[in-house]
Amino acid sequence: MTGANDIATILRHRGLDADTGRWRAALEGVKASEVERYLAEPAGRYGFERLLALISPVAQNYLEQMAQAAHKLTVRRFGKCVQMYVPLYVSNYCINSCLYCGYNCANEFKRTRLTIEQAVAEADVIAGKGFRHILLLSSEDPEYATVDYFVELAGRLRSKFESMSVEIYPMSEDGYARLLAAGIDGVTLYQETYGRDVYAENHPAGPKSDYDSRLLAHDRTGAAGMRRLGLGVLLGLGDWRIDTLALAEHAHYLMKMYWRAQVSFSFPRLRPAVNVAARSKYSVSDRELVQMMLALRLCFGDAGIVLSTRERAELRDNLVRLCVTKMSAGSKTNPGGYSVKAGSVEQFAIDDSRSPAEVAAMLEASGIEPVWKDWDKAFSG
Repeated sequence: MTGANDIATILRHRGLDADTGRWRAALEGVKASEVERYLAEPAGRYGFERLLALISPVAQNYLEQMAQAAHKLTVRRFGKCVQMYVPLYVSNYCINSCLYCGYNCANEFKRTRLTIEQAVAEADVIAGKGFRHILLLSSEDPEYATVDYFVELAGRLRSKFESMSVEIYPMSEDGYARLLAAGIDGVTLYQETYGRDVYAENHPAGPKSDYDSRLLAHDRTGAAGMRRLGLGVLLGLGDWRIDTLALAEHAHYLMKMYWRAQVSFSFPRLRPAVNVAARSKYSVSDRELVQMMLALRLCFGDAGIVLSTRERAELRDNLVRLCVTKMSAGSKTNPGGYSVKAGSVEQFAIDDSRSPAEVAAMLEASGIEPVWKDWDKAFSG
């Protein structure tokens, strides 16, 4: 959907995609009394001004109160459980030039593509570890990792997994509809950053350089009937507070337009990657990451909060007690990394290298149930 009320127009009218000086000033101007007032209100309701107050610099002094409220809300809405999932990469060929990514097309290394049989072999290893939720990923490799490829792969995996999602390049509405018919019911797609200038700087060439095409992709996933829509920004590219405001507006918009789908937030921070220079202009500290997660939970009571193995074990152990509803474990970010192509190049380096069993044991020791399967595919037809 595009038009007077699409997300691109909303962000432009808010001034969240271009000149963001007004919002930096507004964030700096938030008073402690405003944070206290919003914390006194019922948790789980979105308001732009409320979120602005909760991610402001002064709100850093209220992280303990925010954490307690976020924990209570998460338990009330989701129970004391965390859903387990794992990523499966099928290709590291790419036609984009993202400056932060190890799969950048200008990077010289031996590329890897998994055949359908190899991908199934990877999935068998994953299923053998207990996972019933799988995320299929690919770089932008449309000549190989086509809609037909994922439709065929999904058909081979349907008997092994109760839920399948993809994190791939933007597709047409028809492409997403075909994936849904094949058994894939969720799409994760990060805008990376909502600031147009920062976006252009970090995506100099390739289809991904088209900001608006990527921004409007979730309208196509929603219109196709996908049941789970995953959002996120790559923390470290732009000002995290401005990106959080834009991310929240995007989520609010999708929740209104495609109310049958669940929206979730992911919080990927920049990680080391092959032949990628460190980019720390907008580095995000642990405290700032926690503040962002808590603020979004307090404004979106029914949203999923996803935490990946990008983060170190100690931090993940602490965050699952606050607001996380879904986390990966035992992840490999290279095609074939679970069994068939151990030496292939990874997209980025993970930090938490514990096995799925070790992560599950940590959750149980914290009084949290690790959920490998939380619903049956028969419910979705």
